[in-house]
Amino acid sequence: MRTLTNISAVPYSTFRFNAQLASVIEFGSVAELESFDSDTTPVVLGEGSNTIFMQDLSAPVCRFVADSKTVTHLDPQHVLIHVEAGHNWHQLVNWTVEQQLWGIENLALIPGSVGAAPVQNIGAYGVELADSCLYVDFYHWQQRKMQRIAAGRCKFGYRDSVFKHALTGKGIITAVGLCLSQQPARVLAYKGLDHLASDATIDTIFSQVIAVRSSKLPDPEVLANCGSFFKNPVVAKQQYIELKAKYADMPGFTQADDSVKVPAAWLIEQQGFKGKRYGDVGCYKLQPLVVVNHGAGTPAELEQLITAVQQQVFTTYGIELEPEVRMLNSAGQSFR
Repeated sequence: MRTLTNISAVPYSTFRFNAQLASVIEFGSVAELESFDSDTTPVVLGEGSNTIFMQDLSAPVCRFVADSKTVTHLDPQHVLIHVEAGHNWHQLVNWTVEQQLWGIENLALIPGSVGAAPVQNIGAYGVELADSCLYVDFYHWQQRKMQRIAAGRCKFGYRDSVFKHALTGKGIITAVGLCLSQQPARVLAYKGLDHLASDATIDTIFSQVIAVRSSKLPDPEVLANCGSFFKNPVVAKQQYIELKAKYADMPGFTQADDSVKVPAAWLIEQQGFKGKRYGDVGCYKLQPLVVVNHGAGTPAELEQLITAVQQQVFTTYGIELEPEVRMLNSAGQSFR
């Protein structure tokens, strides 16, 4: 276990606001977690690719950094990959592609750690973590014990899970179990992949996902950002029909329950926010769904941008945009 005190938040958030963290505690094993005790509910953090510190943080920040993985054959076609939470997600995807194991290749280049993946139920190009997740290992702070939570009890939804609701602040994810296939399991219907051959190799799909993402999304190491800032809103079918009659080019994707998912990027761009800045915070010039910090951005500027985008989209379309990124106040609670 390693403890750092009174340090800058910049290395712990890819948005890189200049806040201060009272303490950061890194755990390398479950045994170290069992020895930890705190009067204050800790803030659990992976690699900081979906977290923005809006204020100096007094609550302790806890990170589980163990990153091993093991492989178990479930049957002739499927394997179980047990991965500890500290493993980098993209590095895991790259490894599965090298091993010709199908299931998460569409999730390439998503920043962050394996432990953060179930919280958001990360997804891209027609695939979600929930599609391959078998279980999540979770350490409870108060119960001081491990629990293996089956995927069916994780309440996975669109960028959602039990870890954002009932289990928020209750503990820390230590590992994830993924079921991957040794046989091709292509998902190519999503725009950007739909031109690939029906027998495309896993390497081709992986490379194409990286190419498409790289063409739209800025590298956080070069331009500070947390990826997609807003969730794609889901509206009732009738509301979409009425909006479509008024805005003929509005895209929409029908969901299993007959509701319709509308791309937030389209809504934001139509309102003129692409490339627009509020001080040093703005919507990215190539993808308005991504909010960037041009270097010296402030929480006040971010608040101004969020408010403007939400108000304009709601005024025009009657659709409420919800941030996907976690913004924290001084106590480690939601800033908004």
